Amino acid sequence: QVQLVESGGGLVQAGGSLRLSCSASESGVSLGVINWYRQAAGSHREWVAALSRGGLPTYANSMKGRFTISRNNAKNTVYLQMSSLKPDDTAVYYCNDPLSASWGQGTQVTVSS
Repeated sequence: QVQLVESGGGLVQAGGSLRLSCSASESGVSLGVINWYRQAAGSHREWVAALSRGGLPTYANSMKGRFTISRNNAKNTVYLQMSSLKPDDTAVYYCNDPLSASWGQGTQVTVSS
């Protein structure tokens, strides 16, 4: 099972930006398709975006135009660039490898109004 590690969360004001990163904790493991999900307090986990190793992104409708998923295969890292953040974007963000059903520990994003 792939061990995933997220980073880059934090506290940001509404309208601000953050970039989250998702990497494999072990060297020599190549990430394939990666999903980003988020879970706000008291809510179900929500799919945000996905990116294949070949670079084809897909997004949840509510994220289109504000979030960008990308990857650097040389660094074995997938990114989620989030812009024009809103308080409703406050959640724990997780990356997921669907082939191995692996999840990272999550990174907290808090957007203040």
